[in-house]
Amino acid sequence: MEFIKVNSEILFLYDARMCNPNGDPDDENKPRIDYETGRNLVSDVRLKRYIRDFWLNQSEKWWRDIGYSVPQDVWVRKIGEEVEERVTTAKERIENLAKDLGYKSAKEASKNREFRDKLLEKLVDVRCFGATMPIGGEEGGAGSSATFTGAVQFSWGYSLNKVELLPSSTISSHFAGRDAGEKGQYGTFGKDWRVKYSLLAFYGIESAWRARKTGFSELDQKVLDYSLLNSLLLLSTTRSKIGQSPQCLMRIEYKDDTTILGDLRNWISVKNAEGIENIMQAEVVFDPLFELINKNEARINKIYIWVNPEFKVEEAFRSKLGGDLVSEFAAY
Repeated sequence: MEFIKVNSEILFLYDARMCNPNGDPDDENKPRIDYETGRNLVSDVRLKRYIRDFWLNQSEKWWRDIGYSVPQDVWVRKIGEEVEERVTTAKERIENLAKDLGYKSAKEASKNREFRDKLLEKLVDVRCFGATMPIGGEEGGAGSSATFTGAVQFSWGYSLNKVELLPSSTISSHFAGRDAGEKGQYGTFGKDWRVKYSLLAFYGIESAWRARKTGFSELDQKVLDYSLLNSLLLLSTTRSKIGQSPQCLMRIEYKDDTTILGDLRNWISVKNAEGIENIMQAEVVFDPLFELINKNEARINKIYIWVNPEFKVEEAFRSKLGGDLVSEFAAY
């Protein structure tokens, strides 16, 4: 597959209502907050977990139907049967991959130069986001790892509005069977922290230079676009995560491999930064971003845009950026 030849930048907006977008285990699993600004924070790891889980749920047929010669897998994942998955170490993961690719062990595989190529061909998340793998030695040992820097990098997300943290309620659960005779009870207690409403913004870069190293392809790029839009909706369905929806995805594709305009979030804001309870109340200002894009129109090949109909800003994108420049994302 052809790796991408030009850079892109990504702006991804989604909202979270009455849920916990990314709990902090060091702070009672509260939603991550910048207490100086009142902004809600979400790590890039959280965003990439949605995407990786979305890929893990796809069938071999799905991967082949969209154009891959081999079904894709994910490096950062649990292993085992679907109902009994468990966390694995990087050493165990690379051993399993080596055997899947026809080698007796990772140590033997590391002696073959094509092993790294096979890993990159099989692991879509490594081509996208990169990874460090203990190839050819013991885990953690000096000189024993291979590092792939991904073509796609996301910064931490933050909310455009000031977020209200709802008072926590204590939750508990009780089960029968603590005693040997299965006649007792045991239970757990925890806090249930949630944000009232958060309009989150992520910024990402797709580097053509780094794509040469990992083989991040034009097909990978289209799959990532599609996965950003669909993974959040389909996988933020647990009790604490439900209530999150994608609102706007924009990828600016440039004409060369040297153009980067910088963090696109610096050019958008919300007029009413406090008291927002849903996306229809959010007055997001895109005009400075439109001006930035129009000033650099000669360096831009295409702007791919998806907007949730509830957001009601799609017409603004088309009217202020010009119809020839704007395009829809590919669908599968």
